[in-house]
Amino acid sequence: MDVCNFFFLFLATLTYDTLRFEYEDFPETKEPVWILGRKYSVFTEKEEILLDVTSRLWFTYRKNFPAIGGTGPTSDTGWGCMLRCGQMIFAQALVCRHLGRDWRWIKGKRQMDNYFNVLNAFIDKKDSYYSIHQIAQMGVGEGKSIGQWYGPNTVAQVLRKLATFDTWSSLAVHIAMDNTVVMEEIRQLCQSNFSCAGAAACPAVESDVLYNGYPEEAGVRDRLSLWKPLVLLIPLRLGLTEINEAYIETLKHCFMMPQSLGVIGGKPNSAHYFIGYVGEELIYLDPHTTQPAVEPNDSGCLPDESFHCQHPPCRMSIAELDPSIAVGFFCNTEEDFSDWCQQIKKLSLVRGALPMFELVERQPSHFSNPDVLNLTPDSSDADRLERFFDSEDEDFEILSL
Repeated sequence: MDVCNFFFLFLATLTYDTLRFEYEDFPETKEPVWILGRKYSVFTEKEEILLDVTSRLWFTYRKNFPAIGGTGPTSDTGWGCMLRCGQMIFAQALVCRHLGRDWRWIKGKRQMDNYFNVLNAFIDKKDSYYSIHQIAQMGVGEGKSIGQWYGPNTVAQVLRKLATFDTWSSLAVHIAMDNTVVMEEIRQLCQSNFSCAGAAACPAVESDVLYNGYPEEAGVRDRLSLWKPLVLLIPLRLGLTEINEAYIETLKHCFMMPQSLGVIGGKPNSAHYFIGYVGEELIYLDPHTTQPAVEPNDSGCLPDESFHCQHPPCRMSIAELDPSIAVGFFCNTEEDFSDWCQQIKKLSLVRGALPMFELVERQPSHFSNPDVLNLTPDSSDADRLERFFDSEDEDFEILSL
């Protein structure tokens, strides 16, 4: 093993305790700090900023978890960073869904049951909805072998599929294709509970549904609601080898929207979960720390401190961002979605902000397969989507001026 490889392996296996004194504090600046739709001042609200960051669920490399698939890896160090970033952006959607954007985690404070229900959905075991086990094994259907690095689109596709089993959260997950968000398709998806022609076409309320240990009444209630909460993920490529500076202002505005779930991206083999920005720097949570897998203690409680980043978050220049990203938004209600659409339309009028994607009412005629990403794709669809979107293949449609 050469010196460089040894050094990177050493960094990948550092623990949180080793790294906690290595992070820079926020700069003293008059520029506002934006964290997932919330605006802060460094001078008067530093504690609130850090509390907001600490309250996000932080998923990192883990070691000594049950073998994936029974005989596979027991650690995701070196290959699972994008999977962990996918977990983080989806966990933020579940936090907004079940706890609300204003919920805060405070060390040592007793948390409500729904918090632990959300956390349990991501624990490193095979029967958790969004565990590393589930993501890695579902990724096999997307053409990714267990232990292979994912791009932003692949992890988004896998999470969409896994969400169909999460009846407690009852989410509508839409992945926009062709750099285009089609409003009609999203409304149909989120209102699909009412498309049933009669009782025979709808699932019976008394049917035997497995709720993975979560409140059954929540799943029944949400099947009868008027709007399924929307998780909107938009894979994009904003340049060839580096981000086109014309998109930077638009990207910043995404973090300013109250519906923001953040952005997953980074560099090949080094993914990050971006949650905001200050000035010309992105703020992110870094999964590249290996921690031991967590098990419930003797009293059945799950120790949760290692799932929260209790030091100032990392920052990097926006210009250093790899152009392959996925942007996420959460719309809990139809009103939230309508508001988001209005904000996107207004953003297109902002001087110096080049749109990263197009918002249209109906599907453009050049789309070859209606709403393909909200159906269970067959192998040919999956292959086509993989070739079209995934960052490893560099085959995104390039947005140009």
